[in-house]
Amino acid sequence: MQLEINDIQGLVIRGYSNLPAADFLILSVTDTTAAKKWLAAIQKDVTPGHHKPKEIAVHIAFSFEGLKQIGLDRASLDSFPIELEDGMTTRHKQQFLGDFGNSAPDNWEWGGRANEPVHILLMIYAKDAATLDARTQAYLAQLPQGGLKLLNHLGTTVLYERKEHFGFRDGISQPTIKGLSRSDSDENSVEPGEFILGYRNGYNQFTPSPYIAAAADPKNLLPQSSVNGMHDLGRNGTYVVFRQMKQDVSLFWKYMDKATQNADGSNNEPAMIKLAAQMVGRWPNGTPIVVCPDGERPHMEDDNNFDFRNSDPHGLKCPFASHIRRSNPKDSLDTDRKTSISVSNKHRILRRGRSYGPPIAATLKPIDCLNATKCDDDRGLHFICLGADIGRQFEFVQNAWINNPKFNGLYEERDAITGNHHNPQDPRTTGTFAVQHPGLRVRYTDIPEFVTIRGGAYFFMPGIKALQYLSSL
Repeated sequence: MQLEINDIQGLVIRGYSNLPAADFLILSVTDTTAAKKWLAAIQKDVTPGHHKPKEIAVHIAFSFEGLKQIGLDRASLDSFPIELEDGMTTRHKQQFLGDFGNSAPDNWEWGGRANEPVHILLMIYAKDAATLDARTQAYLAQLPQGGLKLLNHLGTTVLYERKEHFGFRDGISQPTIKGLSRSDSDENSVEPGEFILGYRNGYNQFTPSPYIAAAADPKNLLPQSSVNGMHDLGRNGTYVVFRQMKQDVSLFWKYMDKATQNADGSNNEPAMIKLAAQMVGRWPNGTPIVVCPDGERPHMEDDNNFDFRNSDPHGLKCPFASHIRRSNPKDSLDTDRKTSISVSNKHRILRRGRSYGPPIAATLKPIDCLNATKCDDDRGLHFICLGADIGRQFEFVQNAWINNPKFNGLYEERDAITGNHHNPQDPRTTGTFAVQHPGLRVRYTDIPEFVTIRGGAYFFMPGIKALQYLSSL
């Protein structure tokens, strides 16, 4: 089935590397009638997938409560997945996602238990800061007084050489959606139904899609649903996971320094960088350590053409607990290679995150980050990912791979970079990380949490026709 990219919001198709400036507006509906008038006007600005914008791109998504607020009926709401309705902040979801300690939803700045409910996410991308500011201010001025309330204005920052705040090249390992013009290896090409509703997924099935009664769509804006007598509200839509992740860059590099210092207490910069690279799975410039375990190489910044099973079965190059090995195990699961890749690809996500806050050092070189004196600014990553199944994709990766202390035969190691080491049944709040060796492994202890969750929510990003329908309710 050919992808209907003219009916898919463009963020699913491309990450807008040519639009480096971005703002995210978190909105709450205070008056349904006024909010729907605003929605009917702004939906015309939303960027479809076939358009390749050079200056501005706009996207919109709704939380479960937001869909309720704009008038979607109960029967239609019930057709959405339970993950969207539950959100991130219920007690069982807190257990599942590992949001404890400082990352507990009670402590969030937005989207948490103590905050006002989040209804709408407006995403604005632009070619430069001036263009972005002009468009954002125009949208803020258009918000109807008494109809929509701005809860948060989340800005972003363009960092040096596509790096995130810890100083590592970001956005490398992305799956390719089958059916798009971009070609890729078979192993990294994933069925479109894994990311877009209305198409076959990795199981050769259609991921369940929300629907409405045909009588509720008198203009026939939506296609027929597989459910008799219903129209498909989800077709060409997707789900958005948004989590604001605060990064403690100073703490990160101070830990690496302390753990690798020479006997006289002096800094061992190469060892410090190597330990950080082992935790991440890549050198700061992006070179994968499973390919180059002794140092980064030029022209390998975006290399993703490697495996684990044949090149590093015992984790002697890239430790089992490293971030990239946990977030996408590729062929390293305890099955045959083909099956392992098939299983891994059923849990892939499209990442669309953006950094925020000032860099701790201009070039983000490790030694400059370590020696930085202005460390208290708020900085981090707006983690954004897209997928057709929140539970099987984001939540599975977070629970079964990132925060699972038993992952891949380990004993008590969560992801050292993004994992939450706080265990509600255990007074310890620090983690461990083991580097495998042919003889005795080296085990690093008392690893603090380098990342804290400051807010988040799940959203439904409808297709263009579905957005038109929602704006006409």
